[in-house]
Amino acid sequence: MEIDKTSFDHIMEEYILLDLDAVYGQVAIPPDEAFILSKLDTMNPVLTIGNNLKLIGEYEETIGTCLIFSEKVLNVILAEKALSSHEETGSTEANNSKNDGIVDPNTGSSKHIRPVTSLHKILKFRLLSEVDGLGSTEKPPDPTMEN
Repeated sequence: MEIDKTSFDHIMEEYILLDLDAVYGQVAIPPDEAFILSKLDTMNPVLTIGNNLKLIGEYEETIGTCLIFSEKVLNVILAEKALSSHEETGSTEANNSKNDGIVDPNTGSSKHIRPVTSLHKILKFRLLSEVDGLGSTEKPPDPTMEN
């Protein structure tokens, strides 16, 4: 059986911004904590962080297109370029004097910003306990235990 390779050429990548502003300050999320993002094809995806924190998401369409940028301090970029050109041309007195003034710690740092991608959806997350009205460790009341 042969796979049609041309069908893979038409697959579009879709980027989604994960918005955690609603839970920021309520819970501490370690920077290297493992997470699982599940049920992406539903209206309310679930983000599980670690073993016990569950967040429920809701898609929000953006008005227009959101552009995602990356930034890098310009002094770092200039230093990297100076180092690479210094290595390429060799260590001569002329090259050393030419590259000495590139990175001046007394000048303000500038940032180099470049576009990374664009997106049309934001996935806003909130604590699962806010959705169902229960704390994350509480169990629903047992109907057989009524007075």
